[in-house]
Amino acid sequence: MTTVALLLLGAVLAFAIASPRGLPEAVVAVPAALAVLVLGIVTPSAALEEVRALGPTVGFLAAILVLAHLADALGVFRWLATVLGRGSGGDPRRLLVLVFAAAALCTAVLNLDATVVLLTPAVLATAVALRLPPRPHAYASVHLANSASLLLPVSNLTNLLALQASGLTFLGFTALMALPWAVVVVLELAVFAVFFRRDLRRPAEPVVPAAAEPAPRTALVVLGLTLTGFAGSGLVGVEPVWVAVVGAAVLAVPAINAGATSPRQVLREASLLFVVFVLALGVVVAGVTSGPVGRALADSLPSSTSLLALLGTATLAAVLANVVNNLPATLVLLAALGGGAPAGLVLAVLLGVNIGPNLTYVGSLATLLWRRVLLARGLAPSVGTYTRLGLITVPLTLVAAVLALWVGLRVGGV
Repeated sequence: MTTVALLLLGAVLAFAIASPRGLPEAVVAVPAALAVLVLGIVTPSAALEEVRALGPTVGFLAAILVLAHLADALGVFRWLATVLGRGSGGDPRRLLVLVFAAAALCTAVLNLDATVVLLTPAVLATAVALRLPPRPHAYASVHLANSASLLLPVSNLTNLLALQASGLTFLGFTALMALPWAVVVVLELAVFAVFFRRDLRRPAEPVVPAAAEPAPRTALVVLGLTLTGFAGSGLVGVEPVWVAVVGAAVLAVPAINAGATSPRQVLREASLLFVVFVLALGVVVAGVTSGPVGRALADSLPSSTSLLALLGTATLAAVLANVVNNLPATLVLLAALGGGAPAGLVLAVLLGVNIGPNLTYVGSLATLLWRRVLLARGLAPSVGTYTRLGLITVPLTLVAAVLALWVGLRVGGV
């Protein structure tokens, strides 16, 4: 039965990665989940428990995606593009630094999908307007969509899963991941400056950037208050999902009144079919982890938070993310760790599944989505460039992030 579960998981992932005719991932994931139930690989009670466990997490994801859409509808990313252009002064190196800052902040606050889908087009438009090579800035968007999603629980679905498994509060999670996040962003920037040095040469006659648009103050204030609400929600016993829902509801009023979006579009941006996909994927993964594969992983994972244990766990997570994609890798490894695992090991898994996808296209769905965004704009990304860049950044940043996490755990006494 384990073989059947693995085959079903492989079929779900292959369909999600290939996305034939743009069909939603749930088209295959739901029948696969039903199959593991009918075949008795997963009991109905276990499947229901899995759905209940994932429910608040994917609900939060839907709310964050709506929040990002409303921010875009109210002009946040158009404004940001002009700010990047003016701030760079036509200098590609300065623009790269600003893109890194914008991508790191956007990923942390609004989720990595917002960086890929909304910020990347703004970055490309800025580079084109300044007549600068877009390559460094385009690759910066996708790298930081993955690796800069380490900071906050809201930054990535994998983070939300890890937060639930770690037992940490929102602020506790952020405190432990702040140093690894900062180290990774700085190291990536240094590598990009060298790797793309030819593209980053200052042009002989820099283009004068266009004047910046007025700041969308309402949207920026609501986003700031929402982020503050995330940080304080644990102190008052409120689930972060409700903070996200309130923030989205507040932004929806001016966005709909201005005709920038519609109730139907807002509902579409919640990606309800993707939510169904994640729930179904969780059931299929439960069929894998309940058998010999899950037991083998559980036996191979350490139980301590020594430096070597953290490094080994993060490396395994990174490899697995590039084999089966980072979302199922997270589900599999967290299930293998089991309840009550040290928070440090859970966060080590997170380092691997968030940084690891910078090595191959299949590492995360966000990377595949980024590729489609570029192709839609006539820019074909290079597999060779992506892989060479990943071979440099992933080992370097993964080791540095693990060291930073180990220091944070020792200082914090976790």
